[in-house]
Amino acid sequence: MQNILSLFEYQFFQNALMAAILTSALAALVGTYIVSRKVVFISGGITHASFGGIGIAYFFGLNPFLGAVAFAIASSLGIEWISTHGKIREDSAIAILWSLGMALGIIFVFLTPGYTPNLMSFLFGSILSVGMADIIVLAVVLLFTSLFFVIFSRPIVYTAFDPEFARTRGLPVTLIRNSMAILVAIAIVLSIRVMGIILVLSIFTIPQNTALLFSGKFSGIIKGSVLFGISGSILGLITASIFDIPGSAAIIFVLTLQFLISKGVAIILRKRKKTRKSSATGEEKNSIHEPHIKE
Repeated sequence: MQNILSLFEYQFFQNALMAAILTSALAALVGTYIVSRKVVFISGGITHASFGGIGIAYFFGLNPFLGAVAFAIASSLGIEWISTHGKIREDSAIAILWSLGMALGIIFVFLTPGYTPNLMSFLFGSILSVGMADIIVLAVVLLFTSLFFVIFSRPIVYTAFDPEFARTRGLPVTLIRNSMAILVAIAIVLSIRVMGIILVLSIFTIPQNTALLFSGKFSGIIKGSVLFGISGSILGLITASIFDIPGSAAIIFVLTLQFLISKGVAIILRKRKKTRKSSATGEEKNSIHEPHIKE
């Protein structure tokens, strides 16, 4: 316990903890929208397509995260446009952009002269090397995203669950979807710094599906996602430090463990509820057929 508490004294661990908390909160908002719309694979496509932007930025000597953001936003808006106006199936468009992004990233990284540093951190994350600048950017994006969700909460919910109904109410469905596509792209790219391209999809889906076991409301899923995401991130970082394993992988492992345990608890609660309901129904039937005895 003393060794665990001593971890919080180190600046790198404090930065990693803060980055994990901010990323979990950001993923809770954006991930709830993704899960509610049932477009989890869109986020996967955007994540892997952003690798193309990283490779191109490396080749031209630019900031790789700026390249990733530009490529992710373009891919996200492209998928939205194809799904509404194009004649290609949405899953096919995602697969094409997914493959194209990864291929372009590999090609341009290979063509870049010299050694390309920190490439593995993009694939698997490097949460323990997060700096204060990363934390500030995460905090600003989280604040903006939170304000967007508060101001446009009803249009976001309507657009996520029933876009046709939203159109009949006169809501700007296309504008909301494109705005959310940009927010999803930015959130995913910022999370790559913490979780890596390979694992970032998990933090946008596992806590949300865990929360979905206990609440079917949009706001309830967001709150549950924040709770499970932050607790899983903290426990994952502690686990990574104890066993000397990568932090991002440990976080995903803990989040998955949370889901499995919660799933078991939900099944038990559901069975108990059915048992109580059946016993109550049986008692009610007995009381109906029971003869009334007068004194």
